[in-house]
Amino acid sequence: MLHPHLRSSPSLAGQCIGLLGGSFNPAHDGHRSISLYALKRLKLNQVWWLVSPQNPLKPSKGMAPLATRLKEARKVASHNRIAVMDMEVQLRTRYTFDTLRALRRRFPKTRFVWLMGADNLNQIPAWHEGLAIFHVMPVAVFRRPAYAVGRGLGKAAQRHSRSWHPAKHASELASLPPPAWLVLDNPLNKLSATEIRGKSHKKGK
Repeated sequence: MLHPHLRSSPSLAGQCIGLLGGSFNPAHDGHRSISLYALKRLKLNQVWWLVSPQNPLKPSKGMAPLATRLKEARKVASHNRIAVMDMEVQLRTRYTFDTLRALRRRFPKTRFVWLMGADNLNQIPAWHEGLAIFHVMPVAVFRRPAYAVGRGLGKAAQRHSRSWHPAKHASELASLPPPAWLVLDNPLNKLSATEIRGKSHKKGK
């Protein structure tokens, strides 16, 4: 797989690519498993892990350096259709909304899908222009333990209830014009970066 960068737009024309953003502090098998599920279920050509230099809603304390998180994420991804990158550094963007809009401009012939967990579906109204992300590209939401999701649950889901699609249409999502979103019927995975950091901290004592 050609490692994507801002000059590879022609080579990605017509491809369907899932975008999974986050701090990846650290990346873990949960990230990998949902990416593999998305590749198959959404009929994607690739999944890009967009490792954030610094999430504006998270404290910098306890955040590993970007280079470290990128290196560890590439070890965890270990798949020729999962690319790990610091795209926000290349684009000089800070917020997800701005990053996704910039990617749409840079790769006009590529079909993108924003991938996020059910926890983020609840939190997205607090993001910078979070609710507007649904109008930038289609959105696929992964089920997460302890988070009930549906087209009528939460502010974001209620706001975009008319653009909700059943999970059985997942293979068509990348081709739908935004706003279009659905909740995937993925297997639940209890792994979280917070839990992993907590275990690492206890071992280090």
